[in-house]
Amino acid sequence: MTETDPSSPQATLDGVPHGAGRLRLAVVLPTLNERKNLRKLVARLDEALGDIGWEAIFVDDNSPDGTADEARAINQEDPRIRVIQRIGRRGLASAAIEGMCSTAAPVVAVMDADHQHDPKLLPQMLAAIESGDYDVAYASRFAEGASTEEWGRPDRVKASGVANAIARKVTGVDLSDPMSGYFMLRAETLRADADNLSGVGFKILLDILATVDTPLRVKEFPLNFAARAEGESKLDRTVVFEFLVGLYDKWLGHIIPTRFALFGTVGALGVPVQFAMLWFVLRVVLGERFVYGHWSGGEIRFTIANTIAALTAMTFNFVLNNELTYADKRLRGVLPLLRGWAKFALACSFGILTNIGSAEALKRMHINDVIAVLVGIVLASVWNFALSSKFVWGKYGN
Repeated sequence: MTETDPSSPQATLDGVPHGAGRLRLAVVLPTLNERKNLRKLVARLDEALGDIGWEAIFVDDNSPDGTADEARAINQEDPRIRVIQRIGRRGLASAAIEGMCSTAAPVVAVMDADHQHDPKLLPQMLAAIESGDYDVAYASRFAEGASTEEWGRPDRVKASGVANAIARKVTGVDLSDPMSGYFMLRAETLRADADNLSGVGFKILLDILATVDTPLRVKEFPLNFAARAEGESKLDRTVVFEFLVGLYDKWLGHIIPTRFALFGTVGALGVPVQFAMLWFVLRVVLGERFVYGHWSGGEIRFTIANTIAALTAMTFNFVLNNELTYADKRLRGVLPLLRGWAKFALACSFGILTNIGSAEALKRMHINDVIAVLVGIVLASVWNFALSSKFVWGKYGN
């Protein structure tokens, strides 16, 4: 029998090198612009896990810095490294779910790729899960013996503490750090409830613990939370909004679809914008007066002013929906934004006509002007949501 070079690609079994044993653990790492962190992280994983059969799955949200290409390059040297490059999809929670469902390993872990999570905890966490005594093992920034000193962000520590307190109150999950992004569980536990997970808004651990019907036995490990090694944090200015979205989805998402609720919330924020612009045009530009529930000018002036106000509110809604409601499909760059605005305007054109037409009709019926405008806004909202979801940020929105 010919002896096989253990360093060759043929000397593998189930995606891990011979000598490492069967595949026991998959480490899932959601990434966005983490190219510079990958090689050092793989080396740290290899050092921490030793002869444990493991693989690392980088789930990359199409990073412009070439993170996915770097992961593929590492795979040519180490077949234990895999990458899922997601096109048109974004979000830490959904990336973690997708990665955990893609492996044959019986145990899956999720951790960040920015070196803030210490891989040396992985063997201890794996031992806890494989012992059969625990269903979930997780690393806590706030457990006894943990530290956030190396993080160097007391403001974020305080914000995380507040978020954890809110999460515990709303979901009933009683952990010192339910917002932790570093945890481990059996893959079959995750897959059993994957369809019921929201995959939006907040950390996936909290989503899992709040979704699974049978209480899970949790083992807590204190974590020395480090500073980011390279790059910038993936938590942008929408992180607080996304946290609240996640809480809503677990609390009321089964009653009103989350995306529609967000769209409606943005639309509600557009209401005072429309009224403010209507007042500005009629009072400041045209010099009209508001007497006994009506503006002093005629119907034509009111219609012109309301048209300008509706277009202003529509632009305001487009910007907020792009940043918040459809953050996972956010349009970036001048041309994509202009095209998106044009499609949004076209999709909402019927809604605008409904808005303006119904308000004018009600005004002719001597209905209070404020009520007339509100009715127009409500009638237009469902139409706007359906078309803009499909043509601006959906299948035909790219």
